[in-house]
Amino acid sequence: MKIAFLGTGLMGAHMARNLLKAGFDVTAWNRTQPKAEPLRADGARVASTAAEAVAGADVVISILADGPATGAVQSDPGTQAALRRGAVWIDMCSAKPEEARAQSAGLAAIGVRHLDAPVSGGTKGAEAGTLAIMVGGEAGVLSEVTDVLAAMGRPVLVGPAGAGQLAKLANQAIVAVTISAVAEAMLMLTEGGADPAAVREALKGGFADSTILQQHGARMTNGDFAPGGLSRLQLKDLDNVLAEATATGITLPAVDGVRDRFARLCTEMGGGDWDHSALYLELRDRNGLPEKG
Repeated sequence: MKIAFLGTGLMGAHMARNLLKAGFDVTAWNRTQPKAEPLRADGARVASTAAEAVAGADVVISILADGPATGAVQSDPGTQAALRRGAVWIDMCSAKPEEARAQSAGLAAIGVRHLDAPVSGGTKGAEAGTLAIMVGGEAGVLSEVTDVLAAMGRPVLVGPAGAGQLAKLANQAIVAVTISAVAEAMLMLTEGGADPAAVREALKGGFADSTILQQHGARMTNGDFAPGGLSRLQLKDLDNVLAEATATGITLPAVDGVRDRFARLCTEMGGGDWDHSALYLELRDRNGLPEKG
């Protein structure tokens, strides 16, 4: 099975490598080509254009910046002319459900099938091949590409076109609110004189335990904010969550408050390219505390 992989950034490069390890024939493309070049050593071909990458591919996987970036590549006349009719396009970026539905309809018009399949698990999950993959689309299409997705993680069909992106928005709401809660807990422990690492160990297996508590709680107290999940992308996702909430006539007060804090972190504090666990730094700043405690 020939795969075109579009977008080889922090997540995409690891995902493409796992496809190569699984024995798939991969052609990679990235808008900034040097980011794709290291994949040659793993056995990939590197294309200079998206059209060149998708030519003759059975499956196209994209994990670009957002829905509009993906839509721009999909609607490019060169890309459309190169796409094989009957191919499956799997979009794994985080976008709006309405964007996924529009992409599905647009590709169907030229004989290309579509799945929206955003992921969760960060760069560690991408490298380990253990990503949570939330799939929107038709069950029959998913069955054809299950082995492809299984090389990168655990795919689960969550509904029709757009449902994958809706599931990802729910995921991002949970992640953001949990990061906020963990940041407050870590700050309270640090300022109160307890050992945050010991408390995280004590909480293992309890109701408060989570991947975010263990991984991001450690980041917060160790001052490690090298990007895994970028804060600016977390902010983009929260904006999409709130847009979807508005469209359905509901309010999400916890998400609304955390969104404003991420906006402050990204704009006023210049933390857009920090890991989203850096919301802890916004909390310290809000409390008038130095960056490191």
